[in-house]
Amino acid sequence: MWHGWPIERVLILFTGLAFAMIAVQVTLFHSRQNFRHWAMWLPVIELPLFAVTAIILTFMNAGWLRWLFAFMMVVGMAGGVYGAYLHTVGVGQRVGGFSQGQNFQVGPPIILPLLMTAVAALGLIALYWG
Repeated sequence: MWHGWPIERVLILFTGLAFAMIAVQVTLFHSRQNFRHWAMWLPVIELPLFAVTAIILTFMNAGWLRWLFAFMMVVGMAGGVYGAYLHTVGVGQRVGGFSQGQNFQVGPPIILPLLMTAVAALGLIALYWG
């Protein structure tokens, strides 16, 4: 059971809220591209699940929920790295490839999946800090 609001609890809540906001942005970006690749569905489905799990964990500190959250954060970190790879490949496939600086501006955002990785890492750090 949580006692008060230690920094770990605050960071898990922040992680959940951050995942919720990232989920909205990712869904907008991927729907704009008509979900051309099957992997575009992965963050659209998993980010809301990550958000809900983190928010519930903030208010219900159960052992099984901590394990589930830890597992989800590892999946989120791997998914973010995979997304960054796919986005990098996508930039390279645009006309002019990597030599066109504009492709990094208008192509798939390479940093957004890495933000997912960073937030998932923050969730793990918060979970195991003590």
